Amino acid sequence: MLQIKNLHASVNGKEILKGVNLTVNKGEVHAIMGPNGSGKSTLASVITGNPAFEITKGEILFEGKSINDLAPEERAAEGIFLSFQYPIEIPGVSMVNFMRASINDLRKSRGEEPISASEFLKLMRKKKELIEMDSQLTNRSVNEGFSGGEKKKNEIFQMAMLDPKLAILDETDSGLDIDAIRVVANGVNKLKTPDNASILITHYQRLLDYIIPDFVHVLSDGKIVKTGDKELALELEEKGYDWLKG
Repeated sequence: MLQIKNLHASVNGKEILKGVNLTVNKGEVHAIMGPNGSGKSTLASVITGNPAFEITKGEILFEGKSINDLAPEERAAEGIFLSFQYPIEIPGVSMVNFMRASINDLRKSRGEEPISASEFLKLMRKKKELIEMDSQLTNRSVNEGFSGGEKKKNEIFQMAMLDPKLAILDETDSGLDIDAIRVVANGVNKLKTPDNASILITHYQRLLDYIIPDFVHVLSDGKIVKTGDKELALELEEKGYDWLKG
């Protein structure tokens, strides 16, 4: 599904990614861990097309097609979703209107008819039940007055509604207590299918107690320096990252 080949990327002339290679297949969950400043969030931003970052070398292939030159909205139309580390509030824009507009933008890009009001409400009910989303949250403005946990759960609800092929969760566990992590992880697990894939970017092993990754990658100084299974995450929790430099 996703192939990253010798990816180099910079921001404001400073190189952050220095030769990342990564392959993600359908049905897989990949966790990317690493110390602060290693390039984890930059990798997420570059995959999703954030214009602040410049690809200076290498290639990103999605379903066999290069997406290096695609705009963020074009990548979203291809089926790539990013859950933000710090979701923003959008006062005055209701969740219902926001989600319906988002779905119809995707449908338009694929040459499909807009979703009808009745179809949309049926879909919304189904996805709310699936991830146990409180109706009080979906009846409010986007993230307005939400707690950290509510914002992250709302991101998972948006992911459920948009049904992406590849979901990138950028430190979705950041600032959450254990109960909130369980709720978010439960939603992610319920949305997993043999036809989609996820990349989890995290500092902490604790998220991986609830979402079991197929692969764990350690990013350090802009490169993936080690790959393993969930046991690698446990080792990192115990030893930290310095031992990988030896």
